[in-house]
Amino acid sequence: MLRRLGRVHPVGARSEQLRHEADMVNAALYLRRPLLVTGRPGTGKSALAYRISRELGLGRVLRWHITSRSTLRSGLYEYDAIGRVQDAAAARAVSGTPAGEPAANTDGAGGAEVGDYLQLGPLGTALLPYAAPRVLLIDEIDKSDLDLANDLLSVFEEGRYAIPELVRLRRRHPRTVVLTDDPDGSVTIEEGLVRCRAFPVVVVTSNGEREFPPAFLRRCLRLHMPEPDHERLADMVAAHFVDEETRGVDSLGLLEQFVRRSRERGGLAADQLLNSAYLSLHALDGCSLDGVVDALWHRLDGELPDAGMP
Repeated sequence: MLRRLGRVHPVGARSEQLRHEADMVNAALYLRRPLLVTGRPGTGKSALAYRISRELGLGRVLRWHITSRSTLRSGLYEYDAIGRVQDAAAARAVSGTPAGEPAANTDGAGGAEVGDYLQLGPLGTALLPYAAPRVLLIDEIDKSDLDLANDLLSVFEEGRYAIPELVRLRRRHPRTVVLTDDPDGSVTIEEGLVRCRAFPVVVVTSNGEREFPPAFLRRCLRLHMPEPDHERLADMVAAHFVDEETRGVDSLGLLEQFVRRSRERGGLAADQLLNSAYLSLHALDGCSLDGVVDALWHRLDGELPDAGMP
């Protein structure tokens, strides 16, 4: 989950775009609203969340990668009901308890607590009562079901959620330890309710592949990421390679060639530049990059370049 972000530049010393990004991030922090970041793939939308976390010292970014199967519940928590039933059956078999009766332990699953089968997702972890807010990256929300954007609104507005599996047991078990999205992380949930103390810094990325409900757009601050310029591309390369190698890449004119190809082919992603930089420095042993450049710098829309195009 670590990102190589390169050097931190003073906002005043860079482009108007960086100043605009800083203003939008600060506005989202003050207003406690999600920041909807749009732009083509490879323009640094996801990296913005990691930059915010690094500059503000907010710790590990909680990344929720959206797919067509993502739901609000999967972002909040996952409950392994099948695993719990299987463990309970195994416990009854070992103890000799009849099938219609629970095993003689805490919750009928061989001595395991219900929290052992429940893990908070990135969204659920971000809403825990931290002293300082966490950074939540909701990546590629375009791929989600149509209802997910609206489902997120109530959680963001209330800043809390309930876990029904724990609410039902709150009289017998008012405090339950569950796993979180952080590696080896755990937290105690009281009476099945989670309430945030500091609203998380929410960065939602979109490739512009679909329209969102007006209610969702109204509650978000929107930031569009333009195509990275030569200076920003150079910073990306410098963040991944040592200074001596970076000078070698620039001396080959790789950045200028990439910018030109990007204009000709309707836009390329930054990782395509990084792949070619790595090959030119480590894998080709001084050989020409021309033989593989078409494979590396292919169009992102899936179309093949016209015959004769360089």
